[in-house]
Amino acid sequence: MTRTKTPWTAALAGLVLAASAGAAFAQQAAPNAAIPNALNAIRPNEIQQAQQQNPQVIEQFGGTVDPRLNGYVAAVGRKIAAQTGVSGGTGAFTVTVLNSPVRNAFSVPGGYVYVTRELLAMMNDEAELGFVLGHEMGHVVARHSQSRQTRSTISSIGAALAGIVSGSDLVGQLAGTVGQGLVLGYSRSQENEADKLGVRFAARAGYDAFAAPRILGGLGQGEAYDSLEGGTAATAPSWTRSHPLSQDRVVRTTALARQLPAPGTVASHNREQYLSAIEGMRYGDDPQQGVVEGNRFLHPGLRLAFTAPSGYTLQNGASEVQIAGKGGQATFGSGKFAGDLTGYVGQVFQSLSNNQKVDFPAPATTTVNGMPAAYATIRASSGNTPIDATVFAYRWSATNAYHFLLITPAGSGIGPFEPMVQSLAPLGAAEAAAVRGRAISVVTVGPRDTVQTLGARMAYTKLGLERFLMLNGLDANSRLRPGQKVKLVVFRK
Repeated sequence: MTRTKTPWTAALAGLVLAASAGAAFAQQAAPNAAIPNALNAIRPNEIQQAQQQNPQVIEQFGGTVDPRLNGYVAAVGRKIAAQTGVSGGTGAFTVTVLNSPVRNAFSVPGGYVYVTRELLAMMNDEAELGFVLGHEMGHVVARHSQSRQTRSTISSIGAALAGIVSGSDLVGQLAGTVGQGLVLGYSRSQENEADKLGVRFAARAGYDAFAAPRILGGLGQGEAYDSLEGGTAATAPSWTRSHPLSQDRVVRTTALARQLPAPGTVASHNREQYLSAIEGMRYGDDPQQGVVEGNRFLHPGLRLAFTAPSGYTLQNGASEVQIAGKGGQATFGSGKFAGDLTGYVGQVFQSLSNNQKVDFPAPATTTVNGMPAAYATIRASSGNTPIDATVFAYRWSATNAYHFLLITPAGSGIGPFEPMVQSLAPLGAAEAAAVRGRAISVVTVGPRDTVQTLGARMAYTKLGLERFLMLNGLDANSRLRPGQKVKLVVFRK
């Protein structure tokens, strides 16, 4: 979470994961066969819209990675784009790596494709990257934005509010992080079609077609790890949530890969090049945006910390932190502050109603860890379900304020979040200095190394072995060979 200039809103909600474009292609087509009814050119109005939205998407996802890594991934994207048949060839798509700790990739109708650094960390060679980019371009080529399921799942707190008792109408989405609050689902048939296109495009570009089942299997392994960890990824809209992993996708892509590449060609993995490209890449939370440690959020730059209720999950975003559990949902953010907490509370409520006036009771005042605070609750509804929406704001300094927005069942008020709102406090200098970022380190396996010894070198106090296995596509019985390259997660220097 970085400090924002205005209260977070969902002005861009609904943009992300709106991957685009239409067509069916033959179940077992050869890699060089034409794609019937495929998109021949991306519409100019879609390109213009994507260009306009691109800076906002990047900002909401925490920015981009270093130019070297972004350039490498974009170059792979150009190889894949050249195989799509879309007018413009290598320049038909724009690929960007986002500085996000959520495993995800998505595309928008204008041909803009995004992949997060966390998803890159799951991949083990360039062929896997080629498939993922091809899959996303496949959604565009197949016009899936035109026929995508109407269902949508609001992850964490992104429920639309309406019908305020006061007569106001909160029509805004609560989730402020683009693509991290709203997950638009694809149908199984759409995912299968994008898989087929992704395999085909990657194979045409010379990549190993079996990279598809490898990375899909790896993402399934990542889901299993998330469940084991019981951490924030359970609520994060990762690639496996926006692109559901059915049991047969690995089987289907394996069957398709058996027909590819075409006879006489040599499939490329480019493993060494890929591992070299991600060497030193940040992994997990960026300390400049704050970090999640268990059920605690710490921001060394802003020098603050708070603790979520036991059993609740935290998901850090570029502009707010999302907290979710059985008893309610919340976000933590900041906004413009003119010195008046009552005005600030009203400002947050108003930001949720497309800046329409919202009536709310006079905020109660209190003090939390030496900070003046104010809070107010209004009755709202999510669909047909009555809820309480509470803004709990803190005067952090003469020019800066923070707040929690809390959503609980009607009549609960602050409810289970009472300990959390009381926990916000300044972070001491020593504790702030102790917050360290992590990065990918590519190491060479020695003659005495095992998955167990290398797992013990991971920069985690628990589940280091499990995370090592997940990131390298291994299992506990895997045998490593001397000279083999593997990924570790280490503390950044």
